[in-house]
Amino acid sequence: MRAVTNDCVPEGPESDTPLPPAHYNDRCMSRRLAMLVLLCLVVPLLAFSAPSHGIFQGSTDIGAARKGSSEFDPATVTYTVSGGGANMWESADAFHFDWQKLDGDAAVTAAIQFPPGTHVPHEKAVLIFRQSLDPASEYADVAVHANGLIALQYRAVAGGITDDIAATESADTTKPVTVRIQRDGDLYVASIAGADGKFAQFASAVIALHDPMYVGIGVCAHEADGMATVNFSKVAIERHPKPVKMGS
Repeated sequence: MRAVTNDCVPEGPESDTPLPPAHYNDRCMSRRLAMLVLLCLVVPLLAFSAPSHGIFQGSTDIGAARKGSSEFDPATVTYTVSGGGANMWESADAFHFDWQKLDGDAAVTAAIQFPPGTHVPHEKAVLIFRQSLDPASEYADVAVHANGLIALQYRAVAGGITDDIAATESADTTKPVTVRIQRDGDLYVASIAGADGKFAQFASAVIALHDPMYVGIGVCAHEADGMATVNFSKVAIERHPKPVKMGS
């Protein structure tokens, strides 16, 4: 008969004489070693194939938009975001959104650059605080448009009309444009970094959003059937920054 004591112990010969314990132990260790080697090979492959969103928890299409995407390059710490959508305006939005969900005051900063080529003038890349993933959600963002327009955009009431406050100067979006939006309670302040790296506020709005919120980066094509791609580098979400000093 064949002797089998557990999964690690091999079947013995056609004999009632048990195999030596050392033989069982060697075979058991061999099987365990083989399993360990297999795991070492498979787990990295699974990790490699899984999409990475960097600091973000999710990557989502909002509203009536073509399927967008997001790629994070850890070597350059750059997010390449592609988004569709007719607009982020009026009573509903359509865009691609990389987000994390958080409570409390925060500030989002990034350097935004549109790749070479032809762009719809109002393609936009945004840093945004959003109440929900619903297209009609309340929100506040700082938006950089392909034609260089920079604005604080906001919808104070779900389903309400979007309003905006534009910066007085436009930007060269073929080069990185560093912007920031900060939440301080119900106050949202948008700023642009100068050549010296110092931020200058250009707009603010009071909007009553509640915790938790969706915070992150997004891209809108400004064409219902279009697709826009924008690079975001030096992306940072600072938790509980110093309170805003208006005019600084």
